[in-house]
Amino acid sequence: MASIPVLLLLLVFILPDQTNAQRHRFQYDGFAIGIWLVNQTEKTIIWTANRDDPPVSSNATLDLTRDGHLLLLTEQGRSKSISNVSESATSAAMLDSGNFVLYNESNVIWESFDFPTDTILGGQNLSVGSKLVSSVSISDRSSGRYLLLMQNDGNLVAYPVNTSDDANDAYWSSNTYYIRYSAELILTRLGLLFLNNSEFGERILTNCSYPQDKNGTSIIYRATLDPDGIFRLYSHHFKSDYSSSTMLVEWSNLTNQCEVRGFCGLNSYCSGKGSFAVCKCYPGFDFINTKNKFLGCHQNFSEDDCGSSKDNNPAKLYKITSLHNVSWSDYPYSVIPMEEEGCGKSCLEDCNCGAGLYTGDDCRKYKLPLRYGRIRNESKYSATAFFKVSIGNTNISDRPHKGHDVLIESKRHLILILCIVLGSVSCLCLVLATSSFLFYRHKFGRYRKLSENVNLGLAEEFSLQSFSYNELESATDGFKEELGRGSFGAVYKGVISRGGKAIAVKRLEKGMEEGEREFRAEMTAIAQTHHRNLVRIVGFCIEGPKKLLVYEYMKNGSLADLIFKAERPPIWKERIRIALDVARGLFYLHEESEVCIIHCNIKPQNILMDDNWTAKISDFGFAKLLMPNQSRATMGAEGTSAYLAPEWEKKSFMSLEADIYSFGIVLLEIVCCRQSIEVNVSTADEIILSNWVYNCFAAGELDKLVEADGNVEFRTLERMVKVGLWCVQDDPALRPSMKNVILMLEGTINIPVPPSPALVS
Repeated sequence: MASIPVLLLLLVFILPDQTNAQRHRFQYDGFAIGIWLVNQTEKTIIWTANRDDPPVSSNATLDLTRDGHLLLLTEQGRSKSISNVSESATSAAMLDSGNFVLYNESNVIWESFDFPTDTILGGQNLSVGSKLVSSVSISDRSSGRYLLLMQNDGNLVAYPVNTSDDANDAYWSSNTYYIRYSAELILTRLGLLFLNNSEFGERILTNCSYPQDKNGTSIIYRATLDPDGIFRLYSHHFKSDYSSSTMLVEWSNLTNQCEVRGFCGLNSYCSGKGSFAVCKCYPGFDFINTKNKFLGCHQNFSEDDCGSSKDNNPAKLYKITSLHNVSWSDYPYSVIPMEEEGCGKSCLEDCNCGAGLYTGDDCRKYKLPLRYGRIRNESKYSATAFFKVSIGNTNISDRPHKGHDVLIESKRHLILILCIVLGSVSCLCLVLATSSFLFYRHKFGRYRKLSENVNLGLAEEFSLQSFSYNELESATDGFKEELGRGSFGAVYKGVISRGGKAIAVKRLEKGMEEGEREFRAEMTAIAQTHHRNLVRIVGFCIEGPKKLLVYEYMKNGSLADLIFKAERPPIWKERIRIALDVARGLFYLHEESEVCIIHCNIKPQNILMDDNWTAKISDFGFAKLLMPNQSRATMGAEGTSAYLAPEWEKKSFMSLEADIYSFGIVLLEIVCCRQSIEVNVSTADEIILSNWVYNCFAAGELDKLVEADGNVEFRTLERMVKVGLWCVQDDPALRPSMKNVILMLEGTINIPVPPSPALVS
């Protein structure tokens, strides 16, 4: 069959016997295959093929090839299948119902009705397990922020995307729970929208059928999950000659955009009614991006000084601002019965408190970030929220939030005016102007540091990509090239088709309960971390028992390859830098991330080297999260025994100190470029590395540790050895924190002489 230009063929659904080819242009410069209603005031798109692919040029073609495949061919010669079907198609048809169908002879082998995007038409069903995903906007038809899922339990539920499909994240449901029987959502051509189940029969959501029009007016119904997350039923009324039409909203599952969870991003709240909701920042917060307020807000001051002032009085650093009738959907870490006046003060004096909420009976304190915030206008709801604001910062969310660039410009204008007015005055004025400039520069530096280190944390929905299993299977060529194997799964090299970016895919083995727990722990931990010395996660896949993680690819291998297998070990300065890289990554996990994280499996094999030979900690498969009121987390998996702290074998629990013990072993291995336990050594004293290192240190013979190395600086060698010996002490209380480890490695603080570590069997 001859090629048909895409410019002319964009599949169009209008009215019976009026199928036509029309032009379909997105807000960006390019084209895509889609179905839309003609003669509309605004272009109404019903379905888009491969909606998340980049647009193509006007020179692309749509081909039904001789071997029966429907392909989109770009002018660069690349092809993309419109229908993933094994059978060969002999013909294609645009049906009067708006369904685009492929036939093999007279048999239907594929139809667009089975793969809805954000809309179903009259005569189309949403079967169990199927979903609608909203578009980004009316003009951008790629996948947006919300989904409507027809669950296996018979319930139709709306969620924000990239959530766990948990009841706490759902913002609307049909409340049709029937575990034993599945259901489907049906929209008839007469405008009846209902759920059908073999047990409860029909559950009607709405019936907007119109009586037959004698003037020949035709009506087309569509149900769409709109970009704002609200599921609406529309009717399009066409005149008899199809020259024009009108559109009406017949029904919606919600009437207020603020009822949609995730309508506003983290640390922001929704205000307004109906379709006129706006997102605002809480007091003490600014928008991350003023051009895209859905991304949420971050604090416009740093809380690093909280609890560290000389008199330990946070009231001298911050003040409390209140906001009435606001709510959010997170769990408090503290609930204390008290009066309203004491609630704000309690939050002010607590460095862990990001916000307090007084509900009339008690004071609830929350850590940041805050999710799903909104103003509640119900008369029976009464609550007062309290937020910390830096003293001197009077910005509140109801006032316009000027961007950082505006702040800089206003400061510059102020300095310019001061220089012009006071330029001829005395030297004292010049000193004041200079002081003002230095103060501004200091504030700007702190703001920039804050912006660079903003932890998006639970905003993984904006950073993690969800892959299908087929995508990852294709990217890894059928999981062909294995990079390594961990406790419960193997890691494979792959290449993402879009952009050709190399990735590492970790696939959990089937039938392993511990492997599934490992996966969920890893997802929870990594989604809340961001640091240059941690391996970055690109995305994930969850399809039934198939669970995979997608990481950035580290082409230079692991630290184990570098110090154990390389022909020449790294030079001494490189080893010092690598040790500090690992220490900083572990310090971030322990003390700087949103949630305190115990890695539980620090070893050279889990430290990878990027293109610039920067060390990055990987494999959060053993990661356990500590809540603020906890000090330890029970370890539910097996680590590598040579790196496990002695208390693991004695008491079967892990702590932050256990990670520090593992780091100490790794540090000594970096110094000596050998494994912690080796049998093929000249004397029995050298078998256990920590004991041999201590004996050499006590005897003043540290040069034995690095006999084969040149250009080793003795002072840094002694410093690294002493730090390593402190970290591997048998008593956890003697081990230094990771913060002190970094300070000792950098030479900032003195290092006492360490005692002998206990013998490790």
